[in-house]
Amino acid sequence: MLIAIGALALLQLWYAAHIWWWRDHPPQQTAFMSVRLAELRAIRPDARIQYVWVPYQRISVNLKQAMIAAEDAKFVEHEGFDWDGMQLAMDKNLRKGRVVAGGSTISQQLAKNLFLSGERSYLRKAEEALITVMLENILDKQRIFEIYLNVIEWGSGVFGSEAAARRYFGTNAASLTPVQAARLAAMAPNPRHYEKNPGSKALARKTAIILARMPAAELP
Repeated sequence: MLIAIGALALLQLWYAAHIWWWRDHPPQQTAFMSVRLAELRAIRPDARIQYVWVPYQRISVNLKQAMIAAEDAKFVEHEGFDWDGMQLAMDKNLRKGRVVAGGSTISQQLAKNLFLSGERSYLRKAEEALITVMLENILDKQRIFEIYLNVIEWGSGVFGSEAAARRYFGTNAASLTPVQAARLAAMAPNPRHYEKNPGSKALARKTAIILARMPAAELP
């Protein structure tokens, strides 16, 4: 029992040390990138991921507004968890009888992408919560958002805003227009699906909704 507790404590210290390092250094590769790369290489051994880090100042304000509007409107206010949003998601899922909404904040999503597998379990959710607390206490909001915008998946092997801007619009992250930014934000929850279905009516509908909400987005 003591060995298990000690191992768990060491794991948390390992997470915290990495987060501390990322205050001033970009992640080289996240756990989620590693999983996706392994999947790609199972099909094509020479596969590579598209990932180019860019600083916060070189990411379009339009994309920042779009992602806040789409993923976490209370990002600058909460301390890692949007309890009201989680309750709304639970209520919506109960009404639908299946999982149709997540309620995870940007900080929670980043915790999962940086360190955890995609498995669904109470243990993984508990670990995600602990890492979220670490992120919120070690990094400021702008750094959390900067890392998030650089590492989230935007297609098969496509990670971060710079790679996404190049992949879909032939431009860079700094030059994304409001419509382009809203479209990327609409893709974010299910990027590989929308990458294969760019003409999706659902994607167009979500893009329009996000575009309308962007002016009200509060940025860190």
